[in-house]
Amino acid sequence: MNIIDYMIEEDIGFCDITTDSLIDDDIVVNGQIISKEEGILSGLRIVEYIFNKYKISFELFKKEGEKLQKGDIVLKFKGNGREILKIERTLLNLLMRMCGIASKTKQLSDKVKTVNSKVKIAGTRKTFPSLAKFDKQAIVTGGGDSHRFRLDDLVLIKDNHIAIIGSISKAIILAKEKVSFSKKIEVEVEDIDNLIVAVQNGADIVMLDNFSPDLVEKAILTLNKLNIRNKVLLEVSGGITEENILDYAFFDIDIISLGSLTHSVKSLDLSLEIF
Repeated sequence: MNIIDYMIEEDIGFCDITTDSLIDDDIVVNGQIISKEEGILSGLRIVEYIFNKYKISFELFKKEGEKLQKGDIVLKFKGNGREILKIERTLLNLLMRMCGIASKTKQLSDKVKTVNSKVKIAGTRKTFPSLAKFDKQAIVTGGGDSHRFRLDDLVLIKDNHIAIIGSISKAIILAKEKVSFSKKIEVEVEDIDNLIVAVQNGADIVMLDNFSPDLVEKAILTLNKLNIRNKVLLEVSGGITEENILDYAFFDIDIISLGSLTHSVKSLDLSLEIF
């Protein structure tokens, strides 16, 4: 079953007892979805899927990724009143969440570009089950990078892998031997010594996990002294907030990843109105 269909079925249960008892099954209504605050629009593919499935005609007034102002009409629709009321909450929940993620991603991307034009804002896998594809698409819509979507997208050697294998160097060697050449290898490190080991053993990307800004600066200076900075992409992650993100973006890094884009998202306020 399509995950969106499952979400709608879960919300309805056996039936919508309120709507079915109050609304005749042949009533046709008109309505609109409007934005109640400023943000970035994301999730129109979900709208199209749900409206088409339930035979609700609609006209879009905004495009995916377009900036919304308070009071903007996103779309107008016409369809069976019962069907619209049954899908309303699921549709709005997904749309509002995606708009919230896209809006925060756009805000942070614009902010870091003021001090570092090359740095990318990226998501993480800290999403809720079944929502990952929607969350990742919203990040991309907001101008960010989705990072790996699934476990088969990228080799990401983390602390628990190293705890079992025994060393970063061994983990990289095994990954190079067993994984397709088409997959990049990223290593998560917690100190500069392991950063050096990861780079010297051929990691494509190194994640500086929970490094302070001062330690990030020291790490980059160390790589430059060893003449190996240009051999790797540097990602910083952990403990980064909207308040301190510029402290990290100022340095010669490539990626800033934030779990908060998805695990602590504030949905954008949208409203579905029938008239």
